[in-house]
Amino acid sequence: MDVLQAEIDTQNELRRDLNWFQLLAIGLGSIIGAGVFVLSGQAAAQYSGPSIIISFVITGVIALLASLSYSELGAMMPSSGSVYTYTYAALGEYLAWFIGWNTGLLYLFSILTLTVAWGKYVVLFVDIVSDYNVTSMIVQAPVAWNEDAERFYVTGQAINLPAIGITIAITMLLLIRIRQTAIVNLVLVVFKIIIILIFIFACCNYVNRNNYHPFFPPNKGSFSEYGVTGMLQACTYVFFAYVGFDSVSTVAQEAKSPERSLPIAMIGSTVVSLLLYIGICTVMVGLVPYELLNSESPLTDVIKATPYGLWLTILMDLGAIASLTTAALMSMLSQTRIFYSMAHDGLLPPVFAKIHSHTTTPWISILICGIFCAVFSGICPVDILGETTSISALITYIFVHITVIVMRYTHKDMQRVFPVPFGSWLIPTVGSLLCILLMKGITKPTGYRFLVWTAIGQIIYFSYGFWHSKQRISIKSEFFASTIEHRLSVATVTEEYVNVAFEPYIATANAENVA
Repeated sequence: MDVLQAEIDTQNELRRDLNWFQLLAIGLGSIIGAGVFVLSGQAAAQYSGPSIIISFVITGVIALLASLSYSELGAMMPSSGSVYTYTYAALGEYLAWFIGWNTGLLYLFSILTLTVAWGKYVVLFVDIVSDYNVTSMIVQAPVAWNEDAERFYVTGQAINLPAIGITIAITMLLLIRIRQTAIVNLVLVVFKIIIILIFIFACCNYVNRNNYHPFFPPNKGSFSEYGVTGMLQACTYVFFAYVGFDSVSTVAQEAKSPERSLPIAMIGSTVVSLLLYIGICTVMVGLVPYELLNSESPLTDVIKATPYGLWLTILMDLGAIASLTTAALMSMLSQTRIFYSMAHDGLLPPVFAKIHSHTTTPWISILICGIFCAVFSGICPVDILGETTSISALITYIFVHITVIVMRYTHKDMQRVFPVPFGSWLIPTVGSLLCILLMKGITKPTGYRFLVWTAIGQIIYFSYGFWHSKQRISIKSEFFASTIEHRLSVATVTEEYVNVAFEPYIATANAENVA
């Protein structure tokens, strides 16, 4: 732990340019995206009905509890490794690798899901503004997934050019200095929040209260179809909407006064997002019956129930595009910082930790991530990966809660600028149990995808990370040095003992020779 703190304080290769307001914008930019603009309507139509409002409240509380634990650890260890570094300090290298690799999955699948959703909204915007029917040959992947048959099928399309285009754009933006990236993100965040507020206050006067009844539609015989259990299933489905406040912790080494600014940004972004989501969902399910919300652009569709013309639809579509842009941008930023920390510890190739001399960004890691995401978002059915992101986030948050509890006992003397309130175990324990409860709604295909990713991680760790770990190499070096030192001391003692033991005999022999 002392070595970690020394590295953070004295060996920081990154530039500290970000203030608390920019960090707050990073959190909001990462959180508000596909979760509310795409998944909210689908969850209401398929699982919960009007009680989607309660689903967003429950998931918001779970995210808020996780942000409290993140805040304590982030203020103690302001490292770009985020939960990977926290786990390394508390639970050791192997579990740190598992959670670091899992967090990489979280951000990677977020990028892919968000860029594909971005492309769909851009196509919708072009259709609204110009009545130009964009050919699906260049806006859809050639392969798709049939959820019912659980198999891939050929779509007959060529490539998803919009997804590739936005991926290249955010990759280029990340290659410049973090300060410029944060400014662009801040502008887009302010823009999308203004549009969300316009939607809420402009449409609330046209809410039909009859659409709120029944608030819990009668269950149709299965766990996920309406009723209270359907509302819980919707919690798992929309939890993706709150993933992203943890992005703030991945830029801790680029933040000014991280001990104060990190808790403000993480908790603040979670609370603001929760309030906005409650307002959006309340208006959305009040404008039209929930059965009509099964759409990839539900907020745009419900505007048709108001007397507002095309202007609000266009504005809402632009807000969705801005939201998905910031969410994808911050997800890629976070993934490259996690991999930077893992490479810094030797668990990934050193190329991921290479810092550009002028921009002070891990530029090779950014390029690798950008190329990978551009290729896969263009040709693969990555839109099925959103739920896999949710399970990754839930497991990550469980580890954060556990780390808080462990470090309260193993590192009692460490200064805690922001301790989790109500003791060392209450909030982390409740937060962990709620995360486990949400994992009950994970589908089998999602579980299989997560296991495949985990298996790939195990192969990489035991074929590379285990043998190149800087901690392991350091331990071996110390062991060999101590062994050599021990052998040298034994040889010295033995030589002295032999000299002392044979000294009388040597003296006698010399006397005889003289005689």
